[in-house]
Amino acid sequence: MALSISAVVLLAIVVFLLVRRSGLKAGHAAVCVLLGFYLASSTIAPTLTQLTSNVASMISGLKL
Repeated sequence: MALSISAVVLLAIVVFLLVRRSGLKAGHAAVCVLLGFYLASSTIAPTLTQLTSNVASMISGLKL
């Protein structure tokens, strides 16, 4: 059975855990979110999308 989870959901969980457990301040998390929005609208966005897709396909191809 394959488990599919959105990268947005996965990253939101990671940020939540960092805020709760590792002492990441809510202000720092907000800055990271804003950086993500600005990166998404920049000219580097297609490259980041391709990189993310390549890493996801590489991870899904691993045999454990």
